Amino acid sequence: MILGIQHEHGTGPGLIGERIERAGHKLDLRHPYLGEPLPPDLSGHDGLVVLGGTPGTGDVGLAPWLPAVEALLREAVRDEVPVLGVCLGGQLLAQACGGTVTVAAAAQVGLFPLGAYPAADDDELFSGFPADGQAVQWHWDEIAELPPGAVSLLRDDAFPHQAFRLGRRAWGVQFHPEVLLASATAWASGESPQLAELGLDVPAMLDGVAAAEPALRDLWGGITDRWLALVREPA
Repeated sequence: MILGIQHEHGTGPGLIGERIERAGHKLDLRHPYLGEPLPPDLSGHDGLVVLGGTPGTGDVGLAPWLPAVEALLREAVRDEVPVLGVCLGGQLLAQACGGTVTVAAAAQVGLFPLGAYPAADDDELFSGFPADGQAVQWHWDEIAELPPGAVSLLRDDAFPHQAFRLGRRAWGVQFHPEVLLASATAWASGESPQLAELGLDVPAMLDGVAAAEPALRDLWGGITDRWLALVREPA
């Protein structure tokens, strides 16, 4: 069973959830923003997925469950339980283990290309990352400093730590591998004032996501499948 943590309405597991179901795993998806309790530890869970959301890593007043999520992330890293942290989830993984998260110099919203560091060549998830790989971004904060021992795997021109690995089985990403057109459309509709402040051409951005959706589904679905294969392996 895989523990999933969702931080607010509309930020569910998307493509990641589809691949978990397709692989035959059960997703124990918790919604602490609705008052659902988080487990005190990872007993009975074989993997941990921490999703994104509006709160920042320091917004404990808005999201008082965040310290409990960080404790679960530290337990997972220590015990080599496979972790996939997405956007806020990746930032929480970094912060929980000694890294630094800050407000970004500029928000990043839309479809952006990603480049691989040489370290990705030997990574269990990101080896063979395509030269034209891209992902949906939707963040105002960034991972400014990785935890001790972490390895940066993907980057772009503005953000050097788009994906990283910590230990043997924990990965954090700054982007949204779970997001396809439907989610991007809903988020854009719900955040119109914020996107207007950025001067973003929302219809053009959504057209780009629509055109890229088959490639996004293939790339991030495949990488999710690689992560799920690790969930089946004994630590």
